Amino acid sequence: MAASINFRGVLHLCLISLLILSSTAAEEDPLSSSSAIARFQQYLRINTAHPNPRYYEAADFILSQAQSLSLESQTLEFVKGKPLILLKWPGSDPNLPSVLLNSHTDVVPTEDDKWVYPPFAAHIDAQGNIYARGSQDTKCIGLQYLEAIRRLKASGFEPVRTIYLSFVPEEETGGYDGAKKLAESDSFKDMNVGIVLDEGLTSPDENYKVFYAERSPWWLVIKATGAPGHGAKLYDDTATENLMKSVEIIRCFRASQFDLVKAGLRADSEVISVNMVFLKAGTPSPTGFVMNLQPSEAEAGFDVRVPPNADPESLERRIAQEWAPASRNMTFEFKQKVPVLDKFRRPVLTATDSSNPWWTLLEEAVKKANGKLDKPQINVGTTDARYFRVRGLPAIGFSPVAYTPILIHDHNEFLNKEEYLKGISIYESIIKAYASYVEHERSGSSKDEL
Repeated sequence: MAASINFRGVLHLCLISLLILSSTAAEEDPLSSSSAIARFQQYLRINTAHPNPRYYEAADFILSQAQSLSLESQTLEFVKGKPLILLKWPGSDPNLPSVLLNSHTDVVPTEDDKWVYPPFAAHIDAQGNIYARGSQDTKCIGLQYLEAIRRLKASGFEPVRTIYLSFVPEEETGGYDGAKKLAESDSFKDMNVGIVLDEGLTSPDENYKVFYAERSPWWLVIKATGAPGHGAKLYDDTATENLMKSVEIIRCFRASQFDLVKAGLRADSEVISVNMVFLKAGTPSPTGFVMNLQPSEAEAGFDVRVPPNADPESLERRIAQEWAPASRNMTFEFKQKVPVLDKFRRPVLTATDSSNPWWTLLEEAVKKANGKLDKPQINVGTTDARYFRVRGLPAIGFSPVAYTPILIHDHNEFLNKEEYLKGISIYESIIKAYASYVEHERSGSSKDEL
């Protein structure tokens, strides 16, 4: 009886040991779901929030992943302290235009006390939701690119086109020291990029959001001047009166654009939006402002967003003649003015029909991976994709995240681990389709020869 008990005990211990070993092996398998989630958590735990993003820590992590995948890598530092990581998976035909998969390493700041879990802990709750700043915007797509390539390499797939991955800094502060400098660099020319994939938005339903354009930010400051005067005196052309006339004119224009949205005639992203972001006037005093003195200067700032279907020249005339006319002692300047037209004087947008084979390939690849695309849209915000579109390149904004509330820049940003893993499969399908595509160039070559 004792021997029997010992035998069963030994057998039980052996079974437990096998389970533990099996579990450990699964965790160590780089292709396992748990390993993919663990790498995502590791990336999310690197605090790259402004104003002091840990860029070098993020860069080291990305470079370590590249090494594990045998990808070529280089670090470009257009601005000191802001490394840009560029990875390369060489294709068998380097003459074909390459594919660029872009994402950014920086994230917006957090109000830690407003989060249910620490924003850089990458905590997974009982429902499988991963809470972290950057889980939606956009550390997810950067790691999904890499995980998709990990799977493709393991399957023996070899790309015909070269695949580049860029992990850029500073997107959240305008992209000037990151994607903009990359797009304007000699390094980018040498890459011979034919198509760019960049970030999109999460979707609350089953249909993935996809963007072919975005509104261009025109950050406008209008300034009015006038002679100072006693606070009790009424006279024409004071700085504040002139400025308020402009504010009212701009408010009416804003209302006319918003009416189109309210009537269902246009989407938010298809109208020119204007929102006042600051109003400044008055003469400071130790207790606030001097109350019996009319100031000689007043200014206001406006966040203007211009869709690609707008007429930029008409808008500039409106600003100069109606919003800030010199006849009312007014001037204006743009703190930022992103072009609405590309270098060929065409609207900055990417075709989403049969004329663009990259769009067709994306549609087919998403469908093949059992995903669904929503109707292509103009992004209401801005991304780094604009720096590539303005150079005449097709760029598609796409984040394969469905059934997820849009919490970009919000408290308690999260991404469910199952959605994250499904997104890897979506990118695996897209990258495979893009990297294998050769028909367009071959047919184009034969036409040129004719």
